[in-house]
Amino acid sequence: MHDATPGATPADAMAADDTHREFPGARTPDRSWRLDANGVGIAINEWGDADAPVLMCVHGGADFSRTFDVFAPLLAAGGWRVVAWDHRGHGDSDHTHLYSFDADLRDAVCVFDAVAPNRPVAVLGHSKGGAMMTTLADAQPYRFQRFVNIDGVPYRRPGPDLAEHQRATTLRADLDGWLAHRRRTAGNTRKPGTIAELARRRGAMNPRLSTEWLEYLVTVGARHDDDGWRWKLDPSMRMGGFGPWRPEWALYRLAGVDFPFLGVLVGADEPMGWGTRPRHVEPYVPATGRLEYFEDLGHFIHIEAPEMTADLVLDFLGDPR
Repeated sequence: MHDATPGATPADAMAADDTHREFPGARTPDRSWRLDANGVGIAINEWGDADAPVLMCVHGGADFSRTFDVFAPLLAAGGWRVVAWDHRGHGDSDHTHLYSFDADLRDAVCVFDAVAPNRPVAVLGHSKGGAMMTTLADAQPYRFQRFVNIDGVPYRRPGPDLAEHQRATTLRADLDGWLAHRRRTAGNTRKPGTIAELARRRGAMNPRLSTEWLEYLVTVGARHDDDGWRWKLDPSMRMGGFGPWRPEWALYRLAGVDFPFLGVLVGADEPMGWGTRPRHVEPYVPATGRLEYFEDLGHFIHIEAPEMTADLVLDFLGDPR
């Protein structure tokens, strides 16, 4: 951060901060394009040879595809065409009037249809992206060749089953709460700041990641307005950002996966993690799957330890050809 000079205005300070940050191993996507997903513009980024076998990478909630800027090139070096997209309301994809887990799944299907029609591909999902892909794998397994889920197996202790009329009441409460939140926040704008300020804000949710990485992330995931930098994430998106949805739904669907599956779990607790431990998941791991647990690493293991995580993933995926 540059020190202010005598007589400098806030705009001058912002201009001094208008620089691209570098980060070791980070690489701009080799290709970027947009897809019309039933009227919603979805931003797609790719790394690797355009003719290589496809590996879909699905980011988590409040993230965006450029969070793979270090991890994706490592996977591409293993012979894959890595394809990642910004979920609606995230990154460079369109903002919409409403958001839901099902809407994200519909967008994902559009991306799969555009990139890999009529053939199964390798898929990797992190956090919310892992939960999304578990749900899609249960509904449309023919799209999957192999599946890696990085700390995206949400766990909540299952409660007792509910009578039908109680389920309907619970869903109504979820929907009412989600719509009320949208009405309160529909006209909101994000608070501006310098690169360092935005990095500090995100650091509260990503405490294990370095300042250098967080500042780099601002320059690829925020926009620079006249009054400062703002994250591109729709300001109506709250923590989770899935709409009416319950984490255990993805856990139950995991048991139906019938192709090779790798689940990666971590032990370091942090704000955006699920707190899932192997004992929570083991009863649901399919016969075709296995778990790897890293007690001393956190929710963003693919950013915290990218080389090790990439080696694990590439070994599981095998020869891309």
